[in-house]
Amino acid sequence: MDISVLGGLGVRENGVSITPTAPKPRQVLALLALRADQVVSVTTLTEELWGGRPPRSARATLQTYVLQLRELIGAALERDPADGPARSAKDVLVTVPGGYLLNTSGGQCDVREFERLAGTGYRAMDAGDFPGAARQLRGALSLWSGAALADVQTGALLSMEVRRLEETRLCALDQRIDADLRLGRHRELLGELSVLVSRYPTHETLHGQFMLALHRSGRRTEALETYQRLRRALVRELGLEPSAALRRLQRSVLMAGPDTAAAHDSAAAAPGADRAVRVG
Repeated sequence: MDISVLGGLGVRENGVSITPTAPKPRQVLALLALRADQVVSVTTLTEELWGGRPPRSARATLQTYVLQLRELIGAALERDPADGPARSAKDVLVTVPGGYLLNTSGGQCDVREFERLAGTGYRAMDAGDFPGAARQLRGALSLWSGAALADVQTGALLSMEVRRLEETRLCALDQRIDADLRLGRHRELLGELSVLVSRYPTHETLHGQFMLALHRSGRRTEALETYQRLRRALVRELGLEPSAALRRLQRSVLMAGPDTAAAHDSAAAAPGADRAVRVG
């Protein structure tokens, strides 16, 4: 079974989609896919589907959704090799005491691959291997085709998972940009960072990285304007001043000329060490 959630939901068995079109069964499959090969309790699924006010028929309705998913799985299993072990839909979407488990049989999952590549990239950063870090983190980020579960109706639990995944994506993005800055790719980053700071108006790390890239490109005035825009957004939306690290970066831009900017360590663009304001 192959699972994709870093964008739209896609679950395929034997190359055949088992993703339903109806919103509620799709929601059930999304939660099972995110926790593939783990037991998801009936209580958890019920909370996701109906929050704190499930109908009296919740358990029976959930069983109906599971049956619908098994029908799709059963059709996909018809493509199993004739000489392979016989499988039924209940072997793939397994009923266990108190819940259900989606058995992937060792298939591909984009979240797992993202976490593997990102972890390799983080370790490369720690070791000072910035080319390797940039390569691994770029590979991890390439697995994303849009917002996680972009085409799934989400309840409280899936919404929390989506936020968690977005945070992991931003962390990988922060580190990849940091690696590129350390490799002197500041001019190549300007377009990307311009879009990112507009998308995340209170994300301090991205703004710090944009300031550094602008300053190293000889665009000192724009770097200082970027700081002021961030400060206004932080005060207006969160009642906060920029972090101490970002204030130090602003002072260094004020005091240094563009020709000396490259001497600044790009870690100065990571104010999250003092206070992370991740998403606007």
